[in-house]
Amino acid sequence: MSEMDDLAAFAVLIEAGSFTQAAQQLGCSKGQLSKRISQLESRFAVVLLHRTTRRLSLTAAGAALLPQAQALQVHVERARQALARLKDDIAGPVRMTVPVSLGEIFFDGLLLEFSRQYPQVQVELELSNHYHDLARDGFDLAVRSQVANDERLVARPLLAWHEMTCASPDYLQQYGEPQTPAELTTHSCLLNSHYSGREEWLYHQQHELLRVRVTGIFASNHYSLLKKAALAGAGIARLPSYLLQAPLADGSLRWLLRDYQTRSMPMYLVHPYQGGLPRRTQVLADYLVDWFKRSGEALDRL
Repeated sequence: MSEMDDLAAFAVLIEAGSFTQAAQQLGCSKGQLSKRISQLESRFAVVLLHRTTRRLSLTAAGAALLPQAQALQVHVERARQALARLKDDIAGPVRMTVPVSLGEIFFDGLLLEFSRQYPQVQVELELSNHYHDLARDGFDLAVRSQVANDERLVARPLLAWHEMTCASPDYLQQYGEPQTPAELTTHSCLLNSHYSGREEWLYHQQHELLRVRVTGIFASNHYSLLKKAALAGAGIARLPSYLLQAPLADGSLRWLLRDYQTRSMPMYLVHPYQGGLPRRTQVLADYLVDWFKRSGEALDRL
């Protein structure tokens, strides 16, 4: 224990009037409390208390020290109250890191809808595919597709996205629409260079796994660029469902091979473990969970 802790314990002891009651208030044993007072006396080289079986009484040194210990106790409580008020205040900065393609889709809502509702919260949004240590790098929230077995982190399910095969109406008008995965071999496909097996697309139908070798003239590790290429009519792409609500709704892209299942990936909202999130962080976390729920429901209706 620190000297400040021992001084606070001394003030509690005198206020309680007995080691038994003071130990209960401090959440320690009588022996531990007695040791802390003895350490305080040794540190200052004075005797603070006359101990008898019936009562405690202060020495002159104890009487001189008590007001300082009580003042310290008041300052500690004021600091605790100030932090509690800060925790409950829906204002201040929130730092968040999310994958690049994911952050781009809820940016408008974050900038307009959330900021209109909570104008005192300053959101710092980092778009990065780098895996940050949240506590070390000073981030309050993160969105991740994988959650390591880390006791320092709390993960909240956000969404489960799946890859959707899609192309623009212009491309399909010129080259035709594939009816089965096998027909993709005759098309120009847009490849994701992030994956080592970029030229093998997997599909499931009932209990059958289909492996299709595809080729194309363009590859990128950036989903947003693959989406732009598909919108421009450059080929057929496999894109995460969270990117496709708007283009599928307005008809600028069409969902192909709907009867064939593709891989599904969970996404989590992650934050460092704390006794409770500051209100500004909690309202942003709740907003994101609700935003993705609404977006998923809208996509299901397409």
